[in-house]
Amino acid sequence: MSTPRKLRVATVITRFNGGAGQVALNGLLALPDDGYECALVTGGVGIDNTAATSDDVVLYGDDAVANAAPGDLTGRAHAAGMEIVQVGPLVPQISPRDDLTALRTLTRVLAEGRYDVVHTHSSKGGFIGRLAAARAGVPRIVHSWHGFPFNEFQSWARRRVYIGLERIAAKHTDAFLAVGTATATSALRLGFATPERVRLSWPAVDVDAYAAAPGSRARARRGLDLPLGVKVVGSIGRLTYMKGPEIFAKAIARLPDDVFGLWVGGGPMTDDMRKLTAKLGIGERMRWLGHRDDVGDLLPAFDLFAMPTRTEGLPCVLVEAIGAGVPLIATAVSSNADLVLAGETGLLVRPEDPDGLATAISALLDDPAAAARMAARAREHIGDWFTPEHLGAVLDETYRGTSRRPGPRRP
Repeated sequence: MSTPRKLRVATVITRFNGGAGQVALNGLLALPDDGYECALVTGGVGIDNTAATSDDVVLYGDDAVANAAPGDLTGRAHAAGMEIVQVGPLVPQISPRDDLTALRTLTRVLAEGRYDVVHTHSSKGGFIGRLAAARAGVPRIVHSWHGFPFNEFQSWARRRVYIGLERIAAKHTDAFLAVGTATATSALRLGFATPERVRLSWPAVDVDAYAAAPGSRARARRGLDLPLGVKVVGSIGRLTYMKGPEIFAKAIARLPDDVFGLWVGGGPMTDDMRKLTAKLGIGERMRWLGHRDDVGDLLPAFDLFAMPTRTEGLPCVLVEAIGAGVPLIATAVSSNADLVLAGETGLLVRPEDPDGLATAISALLDDPAAAARMAARAREHIGDWFTPEHLGAVLDETYRGTSRRPGPRRP
């Protein structure tokens, strides 16, 4: 029996960082070595976009890695032997001029690459990437929904625009991977795709790598210079409105003085959060740690992991916390309930409710036996579904699948 030929796959993502970037990288790394030639096409975060109207603003290989934004995962992909392309005008911000240039430039890049499959991630990269791949005549186009850019916190007019754009892009998509059941359910209810084109997917994490080794709790707390005997509630995420860092800080302010809050991750709200911390009078016990590359070493310092997001896909950090044995509290939004089963594997709280979050934190801190039981059940619950190996198998089957986008396709 002949061996299937290698497929050339290009992953398109605007920012190759955060949860979506980590899931994309873990999936690529888990693909069979003898079955794929992989390329990573990222946006121009870090490029001087004053020249972005030129189709020539494209960097390759070492030049693209050198120009990547801080905290970007491009270097890891390059070290693993993947082709690297950085398209300058593909920026996260909405910019009609840059977006049209990005579409034209990305179409050329994908056509020149002669890819068998283009797999897009993120909202902006997903829309422009799928249109460009269709224009370039790519035989198979796959998109991962990590969540949607529309949510209940936006005006209905804006939501309608985003929903309309997704329906346009969906017409150029052969297969979808929905990260979490709520995402898959929403997509089908909104008519984005026919059922045979949608498959459930999960964040890919090497769970065993986060297991806390003996002595790791004490080492992590010493490294963070935490006072002896304090209780620590941690969270991980970019400091943006949708992540709800101000809700987290307000919840910490409602708790006793021996409860400390740690937030790992930087972002545009950094200065605002430091000002809020001072206003709340919790400067000694609310710490904003900024971007860190040693999350696995920090997690053992947490007594609890609390995620106050207003909206979410299904973040890797929840799986990482489960791997470290840290009990979970998360908002009852999107697909968080796939991991946090209320009262079984953690506690769910309403979004935008600092009082409710503080109450849930107190409940688990005051009942460590219940917290430990939930943490253990969470580890049992995820099984092997959230491993890179499982995601690699899903990607392999999806890339070689038979589902087809509607309507005629270019040969």
